[in-house]
Formats: sequence, structure tokens, C-alpha cells
Amino acid sequence: MNIHDRRNFCKLSSVAIGSFCLPISVFTKPSQKNLIIKRIPSSKRNIPAIGMGTWITFNVGQSTALRQQRTKVLREFFAAGGAFIDSSPMYGSAQAVLGHCLKELKYPKQLFSADKVWTSSTAEGPEQFSAMKELWGLKRFELLQVHNLVNWKAHLNLLNKLKSEGQIAHVGITTSHGRDHQELETIMKKEKIDFVQLTYNVTHRQAETRLLKVALERGIAVIVNRPYDGGDLMAKYKQKPIPPVAKEAGIYSWAELFLKWVISHPSITVAIPATSKVKHMRENMKACRGALFDQKLRKSIGNLFT
Repeated sequence: MNIHDRRNFCKLSSVAIGSFCLPISVFTKPSQKNLIIKRIPSSKRNIPAIGMGTWITFNVGQSTALRQQRTKVLREFFAAGGAFIDSSPMYGSAQAVLGHCLKELKYPKQLFSADKVWTSSTAEGPEQFSAMKELWGLKRFELLQVHNLVNWKAHLNLLNKLKSEGQIAHVGITTSHGRDHQELETIMKKEKIDFVQLTYNVTHRQAETRLLKVALERGIAVIVNRPYDGGDLMAKYKQKPIPPVAKEAGIYSWAELFLKWVISHPSITVAIPATSKVKHMRENMKACRGALFDQKLRKSIGNLFT
């Protein structure tokens, strides 16, 4: 969807905001109230709009000190109301480190576990699923995705089978590459999937052209990876003053600005920034509170980066 098409955006926004942006009701601790919540269209479940990625940041191997630090990051995430955590076999030791940290935290009940099958071998798909259950220490996953469209036809068959058996709750497919958008759009239109994961941020908006519109029309939840463009946005802007238009809306950090701009799109369900620092996790989760940007504010902020 082209965000600059005002008429279409208004039409889609009015439908989506009423359906997907809901007051918190399923998280009851004081620190978890007033979160920005989005609804998964296929299952009608609610999840906080800011989640957590583990690419690079949780690939720390057996280091006791680094695992302790990641446990602190994860503790902060859950204390702030976080739920959605995404990983992959591609991420080195991240799955094992996650399992260690979750065990230390006694597996918080709000955890929404998301992982991926990533192999060109059809036979290795079930093996990866068995391995990730052991690594995370879980018997069931909320979401299993086909990573970067690799052998997607065969793996979608596996995922749908696992869903029918109750071993996973949702099925998804991912890409981090703009060159795959046409193929991804075809899959979204023809296959029955619950989630799609893609790259989207203020400087990379290719997904607006078609994919976000298709997701809204087809009732597919959208996970956004690289909301900081792999850290490049923060590196470029962190020393610069926050734009006045953002301050007027009560935004005082670049982290909150970049994340809230993403999740304010009516098609977006959850953004998954990755971090290894407790301070940065606090900044990330702050974007999950307060009001979403309306269309006018979102467009004004977006125009600053075009």
C-alpha cells in the first residue's frame, strides 16, 4: 500500500485501527497496563506491539557472563509487558541462549514464542523443529515460520501439519530481502498463513507498495524486522535533536520515534528490535505505551526521511 495515497490509507486505517488496536486486558500486572496491543487477525489473540528479535544479540555461546546479561535484558522485556520473541536456527547459539534465559526466569506466562524452519532440505524441517523445542525448553510454539522463503512449499506443508496437531498455534513466512517481495505477495494471496515477517522502517518502505495492503486485506498479521535498519538509523540520528513535530507528540527519543512510526501503520502487528542492553530495552518498550501516531503525524514524520 502506498502510504501517500491518502484516500486508500484513510479507508484502510479506519477498519484496522478499530480491529487491531485494543486496550490491554490480558496482562494484569501494574507494570504491564496501558500497553499498545494489536490483534492477530486469524486467531483474534492480542499481543503487545513491541516484541524482541535475537539476531546477533543473543548469539553469545556458552559465556556465563554474556548469558547473565541477556537474562537481565529478557527480564526487563517481560517486566515492561513484552511477550513476542523471535529466533531462528540461522542465529547461531541464540535459541540455546534464549532457552537458558527463559529457564532462569521460570518461563513467564505471557511468552509468545516464535521460531523458524531454515533449511533447503525437506527432511531436516522436522529435525529443526525438534531441536528448537529442546533448545528453548518448550513443548509447543505460538508461531513457526519459513525463514526467507527457503523451500517454502515443503515447509509450509510441515507447518500446517504441526498446526493441525496442536504443536504450533500459528503459521508464517518471512523475508528480509526486497527482491523477494513479488514472490511473497503471491504466497500471501494463495496460501493460508497467519503471519508474514518483513523489513520495514522509515527509510525502507518497499513493503508499503503492495505487501502491507495485501496483509490487511487478507487478514495476515505482520511482524517487522530491522525497524532500526540494523542499527543504522540509531547510529545516524542518535546525536541529532528530535524533530519538533515528534516532541509535540510527546516523543523524546529516537528509539520511540522510529518504533512508534512503524507500529502506527494499521497493517503492522508487532515490531521486533534486537538489543543486548537493558537501557535500550527500556527505550524500546517505551514505544509500546501511549498513543499511536495518527495518519497526519505519521506522514509528517515519514516525510522527514524521504
